Amino acid sequence: MKRLVLLGGGHAHVHVLQQLAALRVPGAEVVLVSPFPRQMYSGMVPGLVAGHYTVDDCVIALRPLADAAGVRWIEGEAVALDAARRQLVLADGTTLDYDGLSLDVGSVMPRDLLPGAREHALFVRPIEHFVALLPSLWALAERQSLDLVVVGGGAAGVELVLAIEHRLNGQAGGAHRFTLVTGGAPPLAGYPPRVMARALAVLKRQRIAVLPQAAEAVAADHVLLAGGARVACQAPILAVGGTAPAWLATSGLAVTATGHVRIGATLQSVSHPEVFAAGDVSARDDVAHPRSGVYAVRAGPPLAANLRAWVAGGALLPHRPPQRTLNLVSCGQREAIAAWGPLAAQGGWVWHWKDRIDRGFIARYRSPLGADVGAVVPRP
Repeated sequence: MKRLVLLGGGHAHVHVLQQLAALRVPGAEVVLVSPFPRQMYSGMVPGLVAGHYTVDDCVIALRPLADAAGVRWIEGEAVALDAARRQLVLADGTTLDYDGLSLDVGSVMPRDLLPGAREHALFVRPIEHFVALLPSLWALAERQSLDLVVVGGGAAGVELVLAIEHRLNGQAGGAHRFTLVTGGAPPLAGYPPRVMARALAVLKRQRIAVLPQAAEAVAADHVLLAGGARVACQAPILAVGGTAPAWLATSGLAVTATGHVRIGATLQSVSHPEVFAAGDVSARDDVAHPRSGVYAVRAGPPLAANLRAWVAGGALLPHRPPQRTLNLVSCGQREAIAAWGPLAAQGGWVWHWKDRIDRGFIARYRSPLGADVGAVVPRP
C-alpha cells in the first residue's frame, strides 16, 4: 500500500480529489494536508472585495471532496520537507511519511517583506487571513476618511485597488483617497500594450493615483517610497507577487533561484520523481509560463492522470500548457478587461463573462462528481 500525500488545497488538487471521487486508486492510501478546510478561489476575491459576492460564493469546501474520494484529511501546515527520507513535518510537530507527494501549496508573502509591514500592513496572502480582516477595514472606513495605498502593480494590485475604491467610494461619495504603488513598472506590466492602456484609463477615471516608485517601508500613517517621498496612508495593502515557501530551499528538492520546485513535462520533480508539483509553487524546466490560476487549473487533469499512473506503475504523459490564455481583469464595478494575445476588450459584458466562468468553476467542485474543469476554462 503506497501512501500518496496531497499537500495543499489549490486549483489542481481540487480536480485530483474530484477524479478520485469518481474512481478510487487501488493500492494507495491518499492523504490531503491543508491549513484551511476550504479553498478561497482567488479569481473571485476582487469581486468579493467590491461587494459583488459573498464569502460563500467564493469557496470550495475541501473536506466533502476528500470524504467522497476516500482521502484522509489533515488540517495542518507544512514547515519542513526531507525529500531524501520522504518525510513531511507539520507545524504541530507531526511527521508524515510518504511514498509519493504532490505539492499544490501556492505562494506565500513573507511578513518581513518591508520594514514595518508586519506591524502595519494588510497582506493579500494567505487569502483566508486577508478576507477575515476585511470587515475591520470596512469598519475603519466608516469612522474616518482613509488614505489607502496598495503596493503591487500586477493584476492582483490593480484589481484590488479598483475593488476597494468601488466598495468604499460607492458608499461614501468619494470621501476616500487611493494610491497604487507599482515598484518601477507601469500597472499590468507584461500584459499587451492595449490592456495596459485600458487599465491606466480606468485607474485615472476612478481618480486612483499611480506612483511608479518602489515602496521601501511601511509606517502607521504613511508608506515610504524610494527617494524618500512619503505617501499618507492609514491602510496599506501588500499585493506584490508571492514567493515559494522557505522550507523548500532546505528540502533537498531541485529548486530554482527563487525557490520554486523544478518540474518536467510530467509535472514530476527533476530530482525526485516521486514528487509532483503544480501551480505557483512550481517552475517548468522545459517550458516557461506565467504563474497564474489559469495554468494551475489546466494542470489539474494531467496531474490527476499522472498520479494515478504513478501509483499503478504505468507510463506518465506530458502536460503541454497552452501557449496563449485568456486573462480577465476586473475593474471594481461590474466591468472587466479581457486579454487574448495582443487583443483586448472591455465592458460590462466582459465582467458577466468572467462571472459566468468563475461561478461555473466553483459549481463544478461543489459536487464531488461534477463535470470536468475543462468545461469551464474558456478556449476562444
